[in-house]
Amino acid sequence: MACHVFSSFSSSLRLLEPLLLPAAASASSSPASRSSGRRHHRRAAHVRPSPAIYPGRQELASHSSMLPTDFDIQVLIGRHEALTDDVQEMLQYQRRRHQKTASGGGRERMATVDHLRRLCIDHYFQDEVNDAMDASCLLEELAHGGDLLDATLAFRLMREAGHHVSADEILGRFTDDNGEFRLDYSKDIRGLLSLQDISHMNIGEETSLCKAKEFSTRNLESAIDYLEPNLARYVRQSLDHPYHVSLNQYKARHHLSYLQTLPIRCSAMEELALADFQLNKLLHQMEMQEIKRWWMDLGLAQEIPVARDQVQKWYVWMMTAIQGASLSRCRIELTKIVSFVYIVDDIFDLAGTHEELSCFTQAIKMWDLAAPDSLPSCMESCFRALHTVTNDIADMVEREHGVNPINHLKKAWAMLFDGFLTETKWLSAGQVPDSEDYLRNGVVTSGVPLVFVHLLFMLGHDVSQNAEEFVDHIPPVISCPAKILRLWDDLGSAKDEAQEGLDGSYKELYLKENPGLAAGKAEEHVRRLIAGEWEELNRECFSASSRRSSPATFSAGFTQAALNAARMVGVMYGYDSERRLPILDDYVRMLLF
Repeated sequence: MACHVFSSFSSSLRLLEPLLLPAAASASSSPASRSSGRRHHRRAAHVRPSPAIYPGRQELASHSSMLPTDFDIQVLIGRHEALTDDVQEMLQYQRRRHQKTASGGGRERMATVDHLRRLCIDHYFQDEVNDAMDASCLLEELAHGGDLLDATLAFRLMREAGHHVSADEILGRFTDDNGEFRLDYSKDIRGLLSLQDISHMNIGEETSLCKAKEFSTRNLESAIDYLEPNLARYVRQSLDHPYHVSLNQYKARHHLSYLQTLPIRCSAMEELALADFQLNKLLHQMEMQEIKRWWMDLGLAQEIPVARDQVQKWYVWMMTAIQGASLSRCRIELTKIVSFVYIVDDIFDLAGTHEELSCFTQAIKMWDLAAPDSLPSCMESCFRALHTVTNDIADMVEREHGVNPINHLKKAWAMLFDGFLTETKWLSAGQVPDSEDYLRNGVVTSGVPLVFVHLLFMLGHDVSQNAEEFVDHIPPVISCPAKILRLWDDLGSAKDEAQEGLDGSYKELYLKENPGLAAGKAEEHVRRLIAGEWEELNRECFSASSRRSSPATFSAGFTQAALNAARMVGVMYGYDSERRLPILDDYVRMLLF
């Protein structure tokens, strides 16, 4: 297992080595300066730019000088491999000890599995992790007989693995006759942290998890001022960025920092996590260089001046959603698809009449390079570039998996263009859609279904099983993050539109349908919808873990990408009072630069 991963790192880095040479720097205007004067044909469907975290090409090119040499890379990979052997030896020792003394060793093994997962290095030890998780009697024992920390950790590990486990049953031991958590647990900081973790894993109508969130949040907040500084920082970070709904790569660095402050440490595990983080950051930097070079060579920023030029933002979506060295090419190619979603959105917003946009949509449906000849130059250039990239991906899938999915990909693009055109028709006709129609169409125009259709085939899914259904009827594992994205975006958009006198967000439409309803109540309704989508996504992801043998089930990598996409929405749309994105800024600094 480990050798395969090292091979993936080596292969991916070797393919990207030519990109160690700095790309030619060229000045570009900041996204913010271009976006400030945008006309509103339609409400902008995506996150607003922030110049602090979306540098121009000249700034991005300067980062290439920080990339290490091939010798440094091989030294780092060798160090990574040696540390993996050390951790593997530790896990085997724990297993032998557990077999001799089941009571104490079991708790230690579960804690180790938890640390490996929190540090994002568990995939190097899948056999050992599976062996520990297969000891279901141990998990059951901890869940039903351990203390608050043991029970909640066992609950989380079982739910993540797809086991059917009742939150009410597990947590009932810690509540009084009224179903409220007993006060004697209000000072158990580590138990409260673990309780906070599982409170975000609600799959719907789990009252005990709602109470767990309220109880753990209240008591952790009140305890922070009295805790040792390192623990206080960890508690604050856990409350601000809950484990299940936050990107694991981001949480890993904070967990590593916390582990390094403890009196009892596992240095091999910590050093492996750090080496793994360095290798991944290096790989991401090199991927970013290739994407930047592709974008500069493409020249669309000059040909379509109204379009956004935000290469880094496009890449961050894929960098965070799709993880693993073996999927490097997948991240690069899908970033190109993401870029076209943004460009097409801007063309529909700013660069065409209704008639021209209708012809643009027909050209996409024809999928013929001669089709866009009569279109404005910006649409023709976009079509030809989009056509080339999509066909290249289809050819790559055919080489790797033996099936060419171009017909499905064409259909997915047509669906996106139809969605954009529908919004244009609503605006040009002065038609106000009802909120449900708007949200249904907004799922499509989010671009999430299009990107994940491409991912579906790049991961090697059998087209005969569920690809057709995927395009015609978007499954919940994709519609949920798409709705979360649309609703989060609308919460910010509605504030801007209220100032500009524009309508179009879900919140504004919902207010029109409910005269007299306060704006605050409408926002509460939107947040409840987001919470409901998270619950449905949890059901899909947790149940999928136990249904891998079904041919109609999406792979673990696919559902993980969907979950990561939902996790990133709050980061991508987490504006502060000055319309900046400080959390995303922190993510980018930590994971990319």
